[in-house]
Amino acid sequence: MSLPRYKVTMLALSFGVACTFVGCSSNPSKKETADLGPKATEETYFSAAQTALDKGQYNEAAKNLQSIDTYYPTGQRIAQTQLELIYVKFQQKDYPAVITAADRFIRSNPENPNLDYAYYAKGVANMEENYDGMIRYTSLKQSHRDVGYLKVAYQNFVEFIQRYPSSQYAVDAAERMKFIGQEIAEHEMQAARFNIERKAWVAAIERGQWVTEHFPDTPQVPEALATIAYGYTELGDKTTAQQYIEVLKLNYPNLVRANGTVNLKAARHEGSFFNRATLGIFGRGEQNTQSKSQQNTESRSLTNKLSFGLLDRPHTESDTIRPKAQPQPEPTESRSWLNRLSFGLLDKQQP
Repeated sequence: MSLPRYKVTMLALSFGVACTFVGCSSNPSKKETADLGPKATEETYFSAAQTALDKGQYNEAAKNLQSIDTYYPTGQRIAQTQLELIYVKFQQKDYPAVITAADRFIRSNPENPNLDYAYYAKGVANMEENYDGMIRYTSLKQSHRDVGYLKVAYQNFVEFIQRYPSSQYAVDAAERMKFIGQEIAEHEMQAARFNIERKAWVAAIERGQWVTEHFPDTPQVPEALATIAYGYTELGDKTTAQQYIEVLKLNYPNLVRANGTVNLKAARHEGSFFNRATLGIFGRGEQNTQSKSQQNTESRSLTNKLSFGLLDRPHTESDTIRPKAQPQPEPTESRSWLNRLSFGLLDKQQP
């Protein structure tokens, strides 16, 4: 039994179209060039990378360093090359690549004297990853967003200090941990405030207890204690609530009213209705227990507030603390190895 002529024609056309597509996909327009191997010696690549670093040409430096990594994986310069790649990727703001390069260096060089730098770089990169994006250029608080990378960075610094308590980067790591602790504590208190609003007293108490247990030195502790006392009061556990109220009386008497109840609004430093209606731009009350970063956020010009931090950004103390994670502008002169490893923080040349 033969097919009708029109069906044979349609089948032939379909087969032709299919062959055309297959032919196009198997013949790419771009020609792939074969890797012909190294074009220079290991020392030549390394010297070119150093020259590019001194000039701040990080793309060129990365190109030469990666050539060493590819063509001379067992060469004499491979360990130093991998360290340089960590630094270069940081300068390029490629933070995932920094973390990958640091992990690789740790695995490949377990006895290297610069191993502390790789652990430190992981924490710095995760910290910067958390601030990557538009939030870096605004006055928005990171604690109001996801703090996943900050938690990872905190653990990185904990591991780093446990391994290398005498490292030249240990003091800076400790300062970063202090800053991260305040951000994480504020994030937890944001959740506690939400739970209070929806009358989830147990959840609010757990958030407050977590802050007092894990970050007892942060500015959020007074509000955390007040939240715990308020939550137990609402649950009807007067005995436990009174215990926390007594702690507040001893340490933060302004958070307890004359009748012995908790002044949760004072603990939160809540602004007026006008302040909340304007998304915190106007009508903000004075805060006595703010962290330095929060205090700096308040002392902003009207232009800065109206533009949500995009315009007329003030130079505050936080600009000199957190940018330690951001390398300073590179001088044109040659810099020492120690200066590069510390992102320009140590062994600075005198102008």
